[in-house]
Amino acid sequence: MPSTVFGGFAANFLGKAPVWYKQLILLFLVINPIVVVMFGPAVAGWFLVGEFIFTLAMALKCYPLLPGGLLAVEALLIGMTTPEAVYHELLINFPVILLLMFMVAGIYFMKELLLVTFTQILVGVRSKSALSMLFCAAAALLSAFLDALTVTAVIISVAVGFYSVYHKVASGKGYQQKDHNANSDADVIELHRNDLEHFRGFLRSLLMHGAIGTALGGVATMVGEPQNLLIAKTVGWDFVSFFEHMAPVSLPVLGAGLFTCWALEKLRWFGYGTRLPRAVRRVLEEFADNEKAKRTKSDQAALWIQAFAAGVLVVGLAFHLAEVGLIGLLVIILITSFTGVTDEHQIGKAFQESLPFTSLLVVFFAVVAVIHDQHLFKPIIEFVLTLPESQQPGMFFMANGLLSMISDNVFVATVYISEIKQALEAGAISNEHFQTLAVAINTGTNLPSVATPNGQAAFLFLLTSAIAPLVRLSYGRMVVMAFPYTIVMGVVGLLCVIYLV
Repeated sequence: MPSTVFGGFAANFLGKAPVWYKQLILLFLVINPIVVVMFGPAVAGWFLVGEFIFTLAMALKCYPLLPGGLLAVEALLIGMTTPEAVYHELLINFPVILLLMFMVAGIYFMKELLLVTFTQILVGVRSKSALSMLFCAAAALLSAFLDALTVTAVIISVAVGFYSVYHKVASGKGYQQKDHNANSDADVIELHRNDLEHFRGFLRSLLMHGAIGTALGGVATMVGEPQNLLIAKTVGWDFVSFFEHMAPVSLPVLGAGLFTCWALEKLRWFGYGTRLPRAVRRVLEEFADNEKAKRTKSDQAALWIQAFAAGVLVVGLAFHLAEVGLIGLLVIILITSFTGVTDEHQIGKAFQESLPFTSLLVVFFAVVAVIHDQHLFKPIIEFVLTLPESQQPGMFFMANGLLSMISDNVFVATVYISEIKQALEAGAISNEHFQTLAVAINTGTNLPSVATPNGQAAFLFLLTSAIAPLVRLSYGRMVVMAFPYTIVMGVVGLLCVIYLV
C-alpha cells in the first residue's frame, strides 16, 4: 500500500498495469512536446503513431483507451491536430459508431437463440472434423450478418457452460450444483484428469476454429467488421455491392479456410485434432437434454421472437432499408418488447460490450486526424501509387496485412482508406482503381490480421475472456494455432487480389 499521497497517485495511474509500462507511457507524454519543438509536428506525428500502435500491441497490459486517450489528448494540446478536425473525422464515420452502439447491443438480445444453435451443433455432431467445420462455417455465416465480437462471445459462453458442467462432474459433484470453482483442479478426481485435459484440447481447437470463422465471414460484408462499414461508406457501396466487390477474394479464402480446418483436424497439427472423450460426451448430452426439458413456453416464444428479429435483420441489411446501426436499434426494440425485457438495467447490460470499443474508436479517429493534418502517410501512398497499377493492390494488401498483425485492423483500415480517398479527390487515381484498392485494403486488414490476438478485436476478446485460462489458451498458443490459417488466408487472399480483383 502507498504510504504517501504521491505514492497513491503513482499506484492509481493506469491501475494494475506493470510499472515499466506506466513509466514508458509517461516517457511518451514527456518526449512528445520536446520532439514537436525540436523536430516539428510531422516527426512528432510519427512518434505518436508508433506510440499508439504500441498501446494496441500491449492491450493485455492495459486497455488501449486509457494510454491511447492520453496520447490523443496531448496531441490536441500541443497543436498536432484540432478538436474541429477530430469532430470532422467523427462525423464522416458516424455510421460506424452507430453500428457499434446499436448492432452489437441488438445481437446481445439474440444470444439465447445463438446459444441453442451452437449447443445443438456441439452435442449433435460426433465427427470432430465435421464439428470443427460446422463451428467455423457457422461462425463465418453469423459474422457476415452480425458482429464478430458478439459471435465470439456466444461461442465463449457455450464453451464456458460445457466446461463448467464437466468440471463439476469430474470433481465428484452434480452439474446442477451452483457453488463450484472451475478455475481450480484441486477437487478433480484422478480418474477424470486425463479426460479433462483432452476436453481442454477439444475446446481450444473449437474456440480457435470459431474465432477464425468470424474472420472468414467478417471480411465478406459491410457489417462483418467495424472497418468494413467505414470502407463501404467511404467508397459508396451498399450491402449487396460490398459483398459483390469482396466475393472474388472472400469466397475463395472461405473455401481455403474451411479446407484448412478439415486438414488440421485430420493431421492433428498445431494443437488441433483432440477428440471429445466418450465420458465427457455422455455428461454433455445429459445436460443438454435437461436444459431442453426445462425450457418453458415463454422461453420457446422468446426464441421464436429472436428468430423473427434475425430475419428482419438479414432483410434490412440485404436491401439497405436503413443505416446499419438503426437496424440494430430496431432489433433491440422488437426483441425487448416481445420478450418481457422492460427494466432499464437489463437493457443497459447489452451496451457494456460495445461502448468501451466505441470510445477507443473515437481515439482512433483523433490519431487519424493527426495523420491527416501532418500528411504522414502521404509519401508512402504516393510511392505505392508510382508503381505500375497492376502491382498496387497486392502492395496495399501486404502493407495492410503486416501492420494489422502488430496493431489493430480497424486503425490500419481507417488510415489507409482515408489516404487513398484523398488521392482520388486529388485526381491521382480513377474511381475504378480506387474501388480496387479499397478491396485490397479491406481484405488485407481482415485476413492476415488473424496472426496475433492484437490484430482483431474478437481474438483479443477471446484471449481476455473467462474461458482462456480454463482451457489453457495463452497468447503464444493462440499465435501457434493461428499460424497455418495465417499462411493459407494470407497467400490465397494475396493471389486473389492480384489476379481476380
